[in-house]
Amino acid sequence: MEIKFTDSIDSIDPEEWSSIINSDYPFLKHSFFNALEKSGCIGPESGWNPFYLLLYNQEKLSGIMPLFLKTNSSGEFVFDWSWADAFYRHGLPYYPKLVCSIPFTPASGPRLSLINGLDRTKAIKFIIKEVKNLSDKIDISSFHILFPNNKEKREFTNSGLRLRTSNSFHWFNNKYKNFDNFLNDFTSRQRKNLKKERSKIDSQGITMEKVQGNKITAKMWDNFYSFYQRTYYIRGSKGYLNLNFFKLIGKLMPEALLMILAKNSKGEYVAAALNFLDKESLYGRYWGSLEDYDSLHFETCYYQGIEYCIKNGLHRFDPGVQGEHKIKRGFCPIETYSLHWIKDERFKGAIDNFLSQEKKHIQSYNKSCIELLPFKESITKDIYKNGYNIRSRST
Repeated sequence: MEIKFTDSIDSIDPEEWSSIINSDYPFLKHSFFNALEKSGCIGPESGWNPFYLLLYNQEKLSGIMPLFLKTNSSGEFVFDWSWADAFYRHGLPYYPKLVCSIPFTPASGPRLSLINGLDRTKAIKFIIKEVKNLSDKIDISSFHILFPNNKEKREFTNSGLRLRTSNSFHWFNNKYKNFDNFLNDFTSRQRKNLKKERSKIDSQGITMEKVQGNKITAKMWDNFYSFYQRTYYIRGSKGYLNLNFFKLIGKLMPEALLMILAKNSKGEYVAAALNFLDKESLYGRYWGSLEDYDSLHFETCYYQGIEYCIKNGLHRFDPGVQGEHKIKRGFCPIETYSLHWIKDERFKGAIDNFLSQEKKHIQSYNKSCIELLPFKESITKDIYKNGYNIRSRST
């Protein structure tokens, strides 16, 4: 086996990329990275420098990992500022670091794609060995894999990377027939509260609209982007992504997009949320509004997405990281993961202790969150029958 690196998605044939990825997970599409590069959202200015890993076997491209040389920790959603600070306090540089991730996207999914028949264990050990060799050549401090799926979590942990545990809140479709069927799993009080919340949308004269793929117009993109930037602006910051990026994904990968829009009584757009999707899941990613409306965020970002999942048979809705307000709306606390290798062994003891203590805290926190779920006690027990492993339930 041999590894090569490239700093441009254009150097990889889109069809060859797709054949190796062999997944409809939207954030690994060639077109997604192409849009990020062409729009200038990744590159030296953002600190996300493309460094795609290409694995060759018998001179044939056989594996891909989306790697980046990072000169900061922005847009990762796995917070290692304290690690960087510890390095600097010891007079050592933490950046650049090598990161396997989807830029600005905390959505768990595949991170290493290999052709069928290639020994994954052998390939992973080879990749880790080559990354360690690379660290001597270009002086990187560390290697990180962010938001891998459960299979890769086990594979890379077994190959020596350190596991870090975090949490998120996901909705799971237990074969619901419609939204009311979903609400039947709630206690009567929580069901009443949610219905009351949804009724506020009608009382404010707001109507909702779901638009998919090529039906998203240029005007809709313009409105969405102004809402998106306003959300960051009122927090004193600026969105990571520009309008060119959004219009590029609208052109290059429309099959993976769902926009949910809200109109006021005058027929004017006042809010929007952009979601990505594959055959199994819906991913809520970006949202914004023209002004504040009571409960509109919950309707646009959560309830409309749940309705879409039920109607279209999607198993899971990942609305994005953080947000305890999701719990009482039926989003279950789950564990998410990242994997780490630190070159300087002097930090091993401190980091191992940090990871151990953090994991205990996350597990305790998740248990507390489970107690806040709106479901009937029997439903909650059924969902978490195997600890933190969410399982589908026949209805």
